[in-house]
Amino acid sequence: MIRADLFNIATSGVNASSQLLNSTSNNIANVNTEGYVRERTVFESTTLGGVGRGTTERVISIFAQNQLRRDTTSVGELETFVEKTASLDNLLAGEANSIANGLSEFFAAIQTASDDPTNLASREAVLGKATSMVARLNSISDFMEAKEEELNLEFTSQVERANSLITNIGELNVAIVTAKGGSNSEPSALLNERDKAINELAELMSIEVRENQFGASVINLSSGESLVLENGDFNVFELGNDADLNFKELQLATHFNSQTKSETAININEASVGGSLGGLFRFRDEILGPAQRDVGQIALAMADAVNSQNKLGMDLDLQLGGDIFAIPEFTGLNYTGTPDNLPVSGRIIPGQGSDITDADYKITVDAVNGSGYPTSVTLTMINSDGTPKKLADGSDAIFPSIAINAGYNDLPGGIQIEFQSASGHSVGNEFLIQPTKYVASDIALVTERPEDLAFAAPIRAEASLANLGDAQVKQVTVSNTVVDAALGSEASAFNGAGGIHNAANAPGGTVGAPAQIVFTSASDFQVLDAAGAVITNVSGVTDYDNLLAQAEATGSGPAWPAAFSALDDYPGYDVSLSGVPVPGDSFNLTYNTDGVADNTNAEVLAGLQREGLVQLSADSSNKTRTFHDAYSSLIGRVGEKTATAEISLEAAEAMKVQSETWFDSVSGVSLDEEAANLVRYQQSYAAAARILTTAQDLFDTILSVVR
Repeated sequence: MIRADLFNIATSGVNASSQLLNSTSNNIANVNTEGYVRERTVFESTTLGGVGRGTTERVISIFAQNQLRRDTTSVGELETFVEKTASLDNLLAGEANSIANGLSEFFAAIQTASDDPTNLASREAVLGKATSMVARLNSISDFMEAKEEELNLEFTSQVERANSLITNIGELNVAIVTAKGGSNSEPSALLNERDKAINELAELMSIEVRENQFGASVINLSSGESLVLENGDFNVFELGNDADLNFKELQLATHFNSQTKSETAININEASVGGSLGGLFRFRDEILGPAQRDVGQIALAMADAVNSQNKLGMDLDLQLGGDIFAIPEFTGLNYTGTPDNLPVSGRIIPGQGSDITDADYKITVDAVNGSGYPTSVTLTMINSDGTPKKLADGSDAIFPSIAINAGYNDLPGGIQIEFQSASGHSVGNEFLIQPTKYVASDIALVTERPEDLAFAAPIRAEASLANLGDAQVKQVTVSNTVVDAALGSEASAFNGAGGIHNAANAPGGTVGAPAQIVFTSASDFQVLDAAGAVITNVSGVTDYDNLLAQAEATGSGPAWPAAFSALDDYPGYDVSLSGVPVPGDSFNLTYNTDGVADNTNAEVLAGLQREGLVQLSADSSNKTRTFHDAYSSLIGRVGEKTATAEISLEAAEAMKVQSETWFDSVSGVSLDEEAANLVRYQQSYAAAARILTTAQDLFDTILSVVR
């Protein structure tokens, strides 16, 4: 019995010490192995003496591990967001590409040229600064478009990596369950490999992990969607898009392995994805998309304002002004389910660039006629991420039941659209219009001729030399110079041949355009055409501002011609006086022939930079901002988000260091501790071996006594 007991004790002790030495040696050997978790061997006690069965297990805290994964996800998201945002922040705030500097230089050049409107060198300087400003707009817009393409490539790369990890985790789950086979031993190498894959997945997105009773990890997105299921099945990510092919949407493709369930794709809320993939989506939705549209909005508002004002002037060739900048039209994008052979085109309404917002426009067909042409649509203004814009009262910016006719149709928000196909439409067809997203890349100069800058006013108001009162011309305003011989609704009184309408070509054909104002008293005056025919009489004047507008509103005997009022803005000019006229005083309104030294319109052009011409929101009643205010707001928003994200990243990194320390204190290999264990286990091994020798000596002694 003594031999049996001593031999059993010694043998189990030697084996146990050998297992402990193996575990310690394995820990020391893997001290630099990424993802390795410290192992320990524990033994069961036995009533028969000696050491019971030993089990080698990983030393791990699930709480520390999950906290480390959460912190890894936060750092991954913020690192990506900060990196991407900082590059755009540096571009927008840099002097070399500053749109604010370009605008300032352009308008300063106009102001300088207005001092001598006939100086070609000054006019050429204006076009040079315009070219420089356009180059800045193009450069910034092109950079952001390249960033969008780069972003989509990164989406694809990270989704492929995530799918590879998800597949790997699912396969490792099966291998782990098989390796355990109902035993208590842990397949440590497989578990470490799976944890490493899960940790890499946590860098890409926010996940929640739990382990079932069989040892398989079940993984869900933090928003609840399943990635790796209990039975070993897994779902993978896909990138889809709707109308805008460059706007990627994250989807989860299900794989049921069942004949009773159909496969489907579930849209994922990108805002809740987290990790580096979530950081990419966050950068696109919070920074890049809005910045693209803000720059485009500024470019459109500026180009339209300058074009509109230049058209209200007279150039150095004594012609009515034209466009300075080319503003591109845009093509609608068809949503999924809307046939591609139904094109929609759009453009901004000339002169309404200040109504353009940074919104995209979703057009939904409400009704069609018998030929399949839309007769009514609903307009929804949406943000760059596809969510509806909000009005001041908190409601969505939705404008229903807008009547549609053939040709271009005006919509709220300063745009016009045209359905180019006369048939084939159906209720529910949807189209996406993006007037501001890429437009800054396509803004260009129309002319290289300095003579085309319309610095002079096309109409001249002069007091008669015979006037006896002290009334003087205070201001001549020009609001419309459209030349239209057919006298459409937009026609002005300008005939395009260096003059204004006479009775033969004016609306109604009875009197010509207003060409003279004659006062019959200090409070009464007549409006006459160039031939001296009375257009209307006005009585009871209390001020001398916008006399033609007063004539239209209160003129009588005869009244202001109905044919004039039927047009949108006829004659397209007006005059205001200062001082007090006396009976017989007259003021002549004529085309500004030979008025090349006039700088009236140049002053107005230079003053555009101080005007509120950039719409703040979908509410057209809101106060508009200047170009510089709008650009400063963009830079401030991007800079603020960058600074905030950098602070958040520092905090997240500090949290990650703490969680790594916590995790390593439990699961990491300490060489000092393992070295001490190695000595201790060596001693226990030697002692157990000595017991075995002692047992042998005792047995030999007993045998010798028996002999």
